[in-house]
Amino acid sequence: MKETVVVVMSGGVDSSVTALLLKEQGYNVIGLFMKNWEEKDPNGICTSQQDYDDVCRVCQKIEIPYYSVNFSKEYYERVFKYFLESYKEGRTPNPDVLCNREIKFDLFLKKALQLGADKIATGHYAKVYAQNGKYFLQKARDKSKDQTYFLNQLNQKQLSYSMFPLGDICKTEVRKIAETKELSTARKKDSTGICFIGERNFKNFLSTYLPFQNGEIRTLDEKIVGEHTGLMFYTLGQRRGLGIGGQKEGNGERWFVIKKDLKNNILYVEQGEDDALLSKGLIANSFNWIPEKPQASFECFAKFRYRQPDQKVLVTPTESGAAIKFTNPQRAVTEGQFVVLYDKEENCLGGGEIIEVLK
Repeated sequence: MKETVVVVMSGGVDSSVTALLLKEQGYNVIGLFMKNWEEKDPNGICTSQQDYDDVCRVCQKIEIPYYSVNFSKEYYERVFKYFLESYKEGRTPNPDVLCNREIKFDLFLKKALQLGADKIATGHYAKVYAQNGKYFLQKARDKSKDQTYFLNQLNQKQLSYSMFPLGDICKTEVRKIAETKELSTARKKDSTGICFIGERNFKNFLSTYLPFQNGEIRTLDEKIVGEHTGLMFYTLGQRRGLGIGGQKEGNGERWFVIKKDLKNNILYVEQGEDDALLSKGLIANSFNWIPEKPQASFECFAKFRYRQPDQKVLVTPTESGAAIKFTNPQRAVTEGQFVVLYDKEENCLGGGEIIEVLK
């Protein structure tokens, strides 16, 4: 009897080819589209409807059944509220990680099982395999597209139900497959940024949900060099959009955000690659250990943000998280982001939210 696989269909080329490949491999494939955000564009058209129309065309082309499910309320409660609260507290959150943990591999998985699924599949560039009774999450072949960073919160149960058919395929090959099979999404532009913001101005979007107040921009020696438009709009290491270029004084180098003083509403900046941006370690909490929690300190590799090259670190597990010491000082490590660990076999060991940066 054929195994049934429910595919997370987004309306993009990756999930389209995922469904196609599984169908060709002999699985009983069902497409399921998630609606996570209720909003219309300036023309009054629901933006998710356009993606669903693409899902319909692809599923009809490859002859598989398809459905849609609305998780907008749950997304707002379990992802978007966290996003807003993080910015309010001066952190820079990563909602994509939470969306995977809370929606795609939790609510979606439960819905798929109700539809009779044996497995679920997504268009993520990642690999999953089992060994000695444990499930491992491994980097994709296409390192430029690897998405294990965003999957760092998945647990053993979630991985046991998961398939990532694009794990050994490069993005260019995915596009070619879609064009060869004449899928309507073959040349569709990849989505970028945070899903519920899309192509809109980030500052305008955030200001509709959170109050903000202008304040002083100062150097570390307390010299006032400008005015910021709200601390939540700035991140550590940021060098664009500060509005303080052309200062008569200084060394002529670019300005960088160094730190934020929430209590006094002050944004601190300096010029050039300032040592104040460097840190020697971090503390992470709510750590998710994928194979199992280590009992002692160990060396491995880490990313502190997506697309960053792996950095060598020393990890000491704690009761609720991990203390991580960097082999080499790291620049602009940011609270609210996730630190994600890897071994030398490129297995993702798990990750946790950065709650403190050690200078």
